[in-house]
Amino acid sequence: MSPVLYLASASPRRRELLAQLELPFELVLPQVEERRAPHEAAADYVRRLARDKALAGRAMAPRPLPVLAGDTIVVVDGEVLEKPVDRADGLAMLSRLSGRSHLVMTAMALAHRGGCELTLVTTEVTFRALSASDKARYWASGEPADKAGGYGIQGLGGRFVSRIDGSYSAVVGLPLVETEALLQRAGILPR
Repeated sequence: MSPVLYLASASPRRRELLAQLELPFELVLPQVEERRAPHEAAADYVRRLARDKALAGRAMAPRPLPVLAGDTIVVVDGEVLEKPVDRADGLAMLSRLSGRSHLVMTAMALAHRGGCELTLVTTEVTFRALSASDKARYWASGEPADKAGGYGIQGLGGRFVSRIDGSYSAVVGLPLVETEALLQRAGILPR
């Protein structure tokens, strides 16, 4: 079956979630610098990254199909926690998240001939208290090294989550309900 859109993402989690919408897609992998501008609000930052990835993907796509892209950030006390740069940074992130709530923001952008449409989903996630051993063992697993906020809810990090208020799939990296609606508005999926 011929693809109806491109996914601009190297994330296996986004690919798995998009596959649940049962539409054929191919990948494009644009390179977009992920650097927050001074004083840029977290929501603006994640929306900009998603839009930039979708537009860059559209520019490099071999066929004139729509391009879907996303980005996910973790926010605690107004600070954006990116992917950890090393072990010390990863353990510090886990310490900040321990025993409290934080926000996970996932933006999805769809670039097509009519422009670029965006959706943003914010989910509140609460962690149980983490011991030093919890954090050290989790870091040693290798899982948190490439994850925003230093954890993955869909993997071993899920055992730290005591509560979630919002979209689980958005925390994983692609909000299914909102992405389906975005694709329906663009006429890619039937309503």
